[in-house]
Amino acid sequence: MSRLLALLFAVLIAAAPARTQDPIGPIGPPAPPAGAPAAAGTPGPGVTLSLRTGDERQNLSSALELVLLMTLLAMAPAIVMTMTCFTRIVVVLSFLKRAMSMQDLPPAMVTTGFALFMTIFVMRPVVNDIYDRAYVPYVEDRIDWREAASIASTRMNQFMLAQTREEDVALILELSRTPRPRTALETPFHVAVPAFVLSEIKTAFQMGFVLFLPFVVIDLVISSILVSMGMFSLPPVVVSTPLKLLLFILVGGWDLVVASLAQSFAT
Repeated sequence: MSRLLALLFAVLIAAAPARTQDPIGPIGPPAPPAGAPAAAGTPGPGVTLSLRTGDERQNLSSALELVLLMTLLAMAPAIVMTMTCFTRIVVVLSFLKRAMSMQDLPPAMVTTGFALFMTIFVMRPVVNDIYDRAYVPYVEDRIDWREAASIASTRMNQFMLAQTREEDVALILELSRTPRPRTALETPFHVAVPAFVLSEIKTAFQMGFVLFLPFVVIDLVISSILVSMGMFSLPPVVVSTPLKLLLFILVGGWDLVVASLAQSFAT
């Protein structure tokens, strides 16, 4: 934030209008007359780029940091959906709504918002590690941007590979024709991300199948009872939906689903 404020302050100073008269007078050698060539060693008009070297640490300029920040914000939805636990949570909640025969309750915006805040809750240890081990040392000029990026990507790799099946990683390695790494943490980032997404979808479908089972049993029982009573014109879903809701409330269904989702991740 301090670097961003300094950048904005520099932009305001550069945009300020020049003074028409200096009461103190010019400092330094007089300016050459109009049309005369500039003396050797005297900087001409235009943009001047200065490079400074320090203790062998390479820091990004404030303008480049601002560009990277805007790029990160533009890619934030894709990052949240592919590199966090958001995919598993939102797919499981969608399965739950379908199993209970309620496509619009809770509304899609509520479900997505709940999945987003559940993602923040689950990913908090990972974000804290990246902040303490990568961002703070970089801001304090203890490490350069390459080392900070390496620490952050390694921590994200560790989280994703902890949820990913080995066969999924092997499949992506085979498809990309990438040599098998010696250790799991050496898995390339372009392999870890698709393998993680594939594994998350598989896990979400397995959890959705388990959620479907009790509700399917209720549907079968209600359908059999209605057919045996000769009530063919009454849709079974009209009777089974209130019974599903009653069962879900009595067993504390939301608590079980949320606890299962939160405990299924290894951070």
